[in-house]
Amino acid sequence: MTTAKYLVTGASGQLGTLVIADLLKKTPAANIVALVRRPESAAAFEAKGIEVRFGDYTDPASLEKGFRDIDRLLLISSSEIGQRAVQHQNAISAAKKAGVGFIAYTSILKADTSPLGLAVEHRATEADLAASGIPYAFLRNGWYTENKTGSIDPAIEHGAYIGAAGDGRISSAPRLDYAKAAVAVLTADAPAENVVYELAGDDSFSMAEFAAAIANSAGKPVAYADMSEADYAAALEGAGLPRAFAELLADSDAGTAKGALEDNSRTLSRLIGRPTTPWTETVASAIATRKAA
Repeated sequence: MTTAKYLVTGASGQLGTLVIADLLKKTPAANIVALVRRPESAAAFEAKGIEVRFGDYTDPASLEKGFRDIDRLLLISSSEIGQRAVQHQNAISAAKKAGVGFIAYTSILKADTSPLGLAVEHRATEADLAASGIPYAFLRNGWYTENKTGSIDPAIEHGAYIGAAGDGRISSAPRLDYAKAAVAVLTADAPAENVVYELAGDDSFSMAEFAAAIANSAGKPVAYADMSEADYAAALEGAGLPRAFAELLADSDAGTAKGALEDNSRTLSRLIGRPTTPWTETVASAIATRKAA
């Protein structure tokens, strides 16, 4: 058990919450700091004895104050696509001024070569972090299985899971597995410095296989309907998504068809000390939860 002081940005988010929960298994609450933007997010952490600090990626002064006396920082990427490179640079600069000793950053799988539009800001942040002089680890997270299970309801309703991924394969794992990997890197007795971890699920699937798994668990017919990138973006926009976001999702599917989300290194399972959670298990769990609702 280490005595370092850890800080997790975006602590109240979906990934951050899981990271904090796992950190509590590895180190006392007194060693953990949760950085949040909103006061209403504080109570749940404070009830566990975790110090809460307030900071915003758009407010460098708040970040510098929040990062003081922190040994190891988990920089969870911002959700504000298009603004992330500047926001992350704010965090890196603040961490340098505050004397943070190590930063683990949640990037994207194969960030340096990925064709995904999502990778552009991650590449910029990786370059900024490498130039900062702060020892770092790039946690290049692959797809969360939840990214795909989130569309189960309309797939069952319409009997089709639409996309533009072709036969591309996705090596996904649930957020919990990625959270555990982040904690493993952060809490190592001596974290490996200036390293890259390509993190992905042990097993991969095509979207046709994913749709078949939904059908099997739901007991209803669901098939994968492959579309062009443009038609998929239009369908998403027609379903109510903002155009920019719809185009980003369609771009990610097009990148999937090119192999951007497949990885067979099993680095994730080695970090967490067990096989990654099978994607079929996450699908079945999501459908069971749906049926129970």
